[in-house]
Amino acid sequence: MHEVSLIESVIALVEHERAKQDFARVFMIKLKLGALGHAEPDALRFCFDAVTSGTIAEGSGLEIEIVPGEGWCRDCRKTVPLAQRFDACPVCDGSHVKMTAGDDLRMVEMEVA
Repeated sequence: MHEVSLIESVIALVEHERAKQDFARVFMIKLKLGALGHAEPDALRFCFDAVTSGTIAEGSGLEIEIVPGEGWCRDCRKTVPLAQRFDACPVCDGSHVKMTAGDDLRMVEMEVA
């Protein structure tokens, strides 16, 4: 389960920000997760409490916003929604679609004190 290492990386980012901003507690962490990425939201939530135990984020909440897949079709030159990686363009059925969104994991917000 690579979700454990993803949450560990998020906590490392939190600790890095703590060193810069000098806060004592984290109440909420908000992530944006691409719908076409390789991480499962339920698995991230499942391992969050275990990974944050003993850290500054222990007891904090986790919000996950799903970012839909999106691509740029080089055939019809349009931005199109993607339901899966390597899908054909839903507009022109072309196969030259480059994914532009929905494949990443970002920490976008923290509520701290």
